[in-house]
Amino acid sequence: MAATLALPGALLAALLALASPSLTPIHQPGFCAFYGECGRNPEVNVSLVSSRVPCLSNPARVASGSLLSLLRSVCPELVRGDNETTLVCCNYLQLEALQRSVGLSGAVLARCPSCARNFANLYCHNICSPDQSLFTNVTRVIDYAEEPGALAVLQYQLFYSQGYAEAAFASCQDVRLPATGGYAIATMCGRYGAQLCTAQRWLDFQGDKNNGLAPLQIDFHLLPNSSEPGEGIVPLDAPVWGCDEAPDAGQEPCSCQDCARSCPPAVPPPDPPPPFRIGRADGVLVISVLLFALLALTFVLARWCRRGSAEPPPKARGRGRCSERAGDAWQRSLERAFRSWGTAVATRPVLVLLVALVVAGGLSAGLVTLRLTTNPVELWSAPGSRARQEKAFHDRHFGPFLRTNQVIVTAPGRAGVAYDSVLLGTKNFSGVLAQDVLLVLLELQETLAATTAWAPRSGRNVSLQDVCYAPLNPSQPGVGDCAVSSVTQYFQNNRSHLELRAWQQDSKNPGTVDWHDHLIYCVNSPLSFKDITALELSCMAEYGGPVFPYIALGGYPESEYTEAEALIVTYSLNNFEAGDPRLEWVLSWERRFLDVVRDFQRRHSHNLSVTFMAERSLEDEINRTSGEDIPVFATSYLLVFAYIALALGEYTAWRRVLVESKVTLAVGGIVVVLGAVLASMGLLSLLGLASSLIIIEVVPFLVLAVGADNIFIFVQELQQSQREPGETREQHVGRVLAQVAPSMLLCSISEAVCFLLGALSSMPAVRTFAITASLAIVFDFLLQMSGFVALVALDCRRQEAGRYDLCCCCGTGKGGPPGGGARLLRPLLERYYTPLLLHPLVRPAVVLLFLFLACAGLFLLFQVSVGLDQELALPEDSYMLEYFSAMNQYLAVGVPTYFVTTSGYDFSSANGTNAICSSSGCDSDSLTQTIQQATAFPNVSYLAIPATSWVDDFLDWLNPMGRCCRIHQFGPNKGEFCPSTSSALSCLLGQCLKTARRPTAEEFQRFLPWFLHDRPNLQCAKGGLGAYDTAVSMDANGTILASRFMAYQRPLRTSQEYTAALSAARALAERITSTLRAVPGTDPAFRVFPYTVTYVYYEQYLTVVYEGLVTLALCLVPTFAVSFLLLGMDVRSSLATLLTIAMVLLDTVGFMALWGVPYNAVALINLVAAVGISVEFVSHITCAFARSSQPTRVARATEATVTMGSKVVAGVAMTNLPGVVVLAFAKARLIQIFFFRLNLIITLVGLAHGLAFLPVLLSYIGPRPRVPAGQDTPGDAGLGLGNPCFNDTDTEKDKDKDKDKDKDKNKDKDKDKDKNKDKDKDKALGKG
Repeated sequence: MAATLALPGALLAALLALASPSLTPIHQPGFCAFYGECGRNPEVNVSLVSSRVPCLSNPARVASGSLLSLLRSVCPELVRGDNETTLVCCNYLQLEALQRSVGLSGAVLARCPSCARNFANLYCHNICSPDQSLFTNVTRVIDYAEEPGALAVLQYQLFYSQGYAEAAFASCQDVRLPATGGYAIATMCGRYGAQLCTAQRWLDFQGDKNNGLAPLQIDFHLLPNSSEPGEGIVPLDAPVWGCDEAPDAGQEPCSCQDCARSCPPAVPPPDPPPPFRIGRADGVLVISVLLFALLALTFVLARWCRRGSAEPPPKARGRGRCSERAGDAWQRSLERAFRSWGTAVATRPVLVLLVALVVAGGLSAGLVTLRLTTNPVELWSAPGSRARQEKAFHDRHFGPFLRTNQVIVTAPGRAGVAYDSVLLGTKNFSGVLAQDVLLVLLELQETLAATTAWAPRSGRNVSLQDVCYAPLNPSQPGVGDCAVSSVTQYFQNNRSHLELRAWQQDSKNPGTVDWHDHLIYCVNSPLSFKDITALELSCMAEYGGPVFPYIALGGYPESEYTEAEALIVTYSLNNFEAGDPRLEWVLSWERRFLDVVRDFQRRHSHNLSVTFMAERSLEDEINRTSGEDIPVFATSYLLVFAYIALALGEYTAWRRVLVESKVTLAVGGIVVVLGAVLASMGLLSLLGLASSLIIIEVVPFLVLAVGADNIFIFVQELQQSQREPGETREQHVGRVLAQVAPSMLLCSISEAVCFLLGALSSMPAVRTFAITASLAIVFDFLLQMSGFVALVALDCRRQEAGRYDLCCCCGTGKGGPPGGGARLLRPLLERYYTPLLLHPLVRPAVVLLFLFLACAGLFLLFQVSVGLDQELALPEDSYMLEYFSAMNQYLAVGVPTYFVTTSGYDFSSANGTNAICSSSGCDSDSLTQTIQQATAFPNVSYLAIPATSWVDDFLDWLNPMGRCCRIHQFGPNKGEFCPSTSSALSCLLGQCLKTARRPTAEEFQRFLPWFLHDRPNLQCAKGGLGAYDTAVSMDANGTILASRFMAYQRPLRTSQEYTAALSAARALAERITSTLRAVPGTDPAFRVFPYTVTYVYYEQYLTVVYEGLVTLALCLVPTFAVSFLLLGMDVRSSLATLLTIAMVLLDTVGFMALWGVPYNAVALINLVAAVGISVEFVSHITCAFARSSQPTRVARATEATVTMGSKVVAGVAMTNLPGVVVLAFAKARLIQIFFFRLNLIITLVGLAHGLAFLPVLLSYIGPRPRVPAGQDTPGDAGLGLGNPCFNDTDTEKDKDKDKDKDKDKNKDKDKDKDKNKDKDKDKALGKG
């Protein structure tokens, strides 16, 4: 209904228009409304072209000679046949002015020939048509003073048929601007822009005398087709070419990028694969449930089938299969070797300590050459990775990516206003788009422009012009040449421009115009050199380039830029490679930038919200947090040290506390562990391998857990072991070492090989961590077998001599060999925990519970998010968090994405050009057309704005209709480039190309450098300087080595989106590469790749899942292999170890999903460390079980849990937990999440599996004992399970306290005898 009413409404408007005064009395074919020129329009003060107006006149004139020749070139449709007379309503001067005007628009529209022809025909008919009076009605004239009786036309009406106007508009509606990726129609529709532009609004803007192009006011009236308003007026209904039609045989239809009708049917990209489902349920969940049911059923059936069956009898050592005999022989040889070594070390402890100290100290001295890698690129991206290679190629040819410094200003709670523009209608302005806010923002920019920063190493002050990106004057930039994107740049950062007001004389609605009118115009026509208001201001920034509203404004609905909620100021600074002294300049200026903006934020906090960042901000904040969290790490380590120092001793009586204390030994053990870490880092530093903060933070924790476990196992075993008759102190130490060292060796080799295989990772940080951890584990084992054993021997001597722990010069004089003291963990495990855990009814429940956890972990594995949002790297009090929040809320586009071409492609050939460009005659699958098609699906391609194309603008620049490319025809500059601003006679008729065509290869190479260095201006907006001079890299011969085409991503907010954008861009580039390689003459090695500054960080997430699975799988292989070899080729024990560690990893990842810990390279490092810690939880107990001589599996599991479980809890869990818990108080969320949460999960999950699941599992599937019950041989001790200390000593002590008291009395009575014996032994050993 509305549509049917619109047509009569248009007709009524036309009738009302005819009611106005008419100065065109005759409306007949062959008659004009005006002809010739009658001076300048006195009402037009702002015009980009001549504002000369025509004279009122009626008869049409005959065109001949030069006029006819020019008419045939400019308006060929008006030329009659050869035998017919051509009449026109314009003279030669008018036609020349028309040619210049059409040339200006042709520079924008020429890429679509049908649009350019239709647009030119509009003016050809308006000005020169011999039937002009049929559709024209002059309404206002003035006297022309220079010619008596002549009347100058100031305003007239044009009547078009609706169909004609709509068809002409439709042919131009989708024409693109290659320099911006936007639409040309946006610059030709005033305040409405591209999205709100219609045929009526388009024509109204063309006829607006204030648009800078129209010399007088033209009122367009669109009438329904086949309707006539009367008075002899016939609406113009000339032929129109559709954008998918060629105007003549020598031209092509408009391209797909400029004409939707030229496009093949759009095939939307395939939807992402739907989530895996079985029926309506989550597929992974169903599989996990079924897997749990299958495993549970298998377990229940297996127990049911074996109910009542007795265990097979134990095997005697030395019998059985060959592999078992070989394993026994290997075990005995290990025990003999460690017994001999331990005895030798205990005999000469001082010498061994000195050697260990010298070796460890010497290697640690390599730390003076330590290099810490803090650059995220160096940490997480391999030098040979695709992203690093592409970054190096881009930087080599185009320089490093610009540095960005940004300020986002909002005005929360401030109400907006409606502004009624006399020219542009009513528009809503947000609260932040107010003059006082703009003036404050301008003040900030003026302060930054004047600020300087001191660069200490360079010894000079650095100003903005020293470091800024100045695209139009890169050699000697001033402050005004710096590329600063800001809404105030629409006023050239000039306070007087912003405060300027002027009277707008308009026949319809005269009034005052100010900054509101200028801003409305500029946000819709950012490429305009002069607005249409009486302000006569340019929209171009002070540095000469455009300011696009989607970069300077944020938080606006659709294209309503004046309703923006945020003002965005962006400083683009040059970037420099490390080692370039100018890098210090830019870093110094950025530091000053942060100080100035921080002060601005403080001063305006009462009415404005200001968030900001500099390129250096992220690294600064991470470094600041690292420094502030040093006390947290120090506290964590001190707690661990204190625990080890206090927990290592066993105390029999209060009066012997100072003697039986092990603080010195504990400190020595900690020094050994730290010495291993420092020695490994020092050795690697000497070898040239850089370290990182993550190594300093993780490796000491890891090695401390491993080393502390070994310390507790050895010391507590020695404390519980009784010296055999006739056995010396040194032999006792050697025997205990032989009992525990094989288990330590098993764990150390497993962990070292595991980490060494982790070094196969392509990520430098993971590889360096793995190498450092592997070497540290090896050094820790070697130093413990030497230095710590020596410390233990000295401590035994001190204790037996009754000397105090921290002051060995003093003592009670009441010594004695180490003996069992008060303990808590072992009695707890023995009396309560183990009987409950291994109860016949509890064991099946434990198995089912852990099977359920494993299956749940499998399901949750697929719920873990992959990536690392940059916010997580910041402390909770960082100003950057507010900036990221504002960025995610307000920014309309993301970072620029370049599609880079390598060498080996011939751009100069016609085929090569057509496969790149997007204008008429270009291939439908060209590079720019393919990218443009991808932007139609931003949710899949993640591209928001099509790529700018230097090839397209170069072709437009060559168009002979314009005056961009001209050559001096004579004089001293003959053959040289003539700029568009030159009026020299030598440039007349000197167009580079005489007809619109593709340049030859020679012309391409000759004209391209001219284009790249031509500064854009009013006469030629297509100049390439600033926009494209850095987009093409050529050698001295003019061969193109590389080029780039810039598109914009849509706003990306999470690491998952950044990773998906990288993947999508690479897929798009592969398609383009395959297309361009098919162009004749293209090198088979040629390729196109996408590049943006973020790709090098997020590339790791494309492979981190696969790489993590491979790395962790490789870590599990040596765990099984070493266990198999060192446990006497015991397959069952090795499989139990492997299965438990795998379940630890699975459950750890499951809890990561529940606690919000994402998976990334940092998490992978911790998971690799989790394998090492799990080995400590699992292998010691497995080894104790394998060497136990108890008759049944349950009894052996009980003994292994009691004897070794207490040591594992004390040595691993209780060592880790205090330090880990303290990390919860760190400021850095990265530490809170990946070091507190994840390490707490690893410790608790590993403890649960090692102390609950593994004993139960071994009680079911463990191997048979190798020694008959009650029998023991020296080689069967294994872990000392045949030693009296493995009897229920705690129970015996509780039952027979009187006997213990008698033993103490006897010891006191014989103290002198013991002292004398010790002295004699010391003398005999030369160590008194």
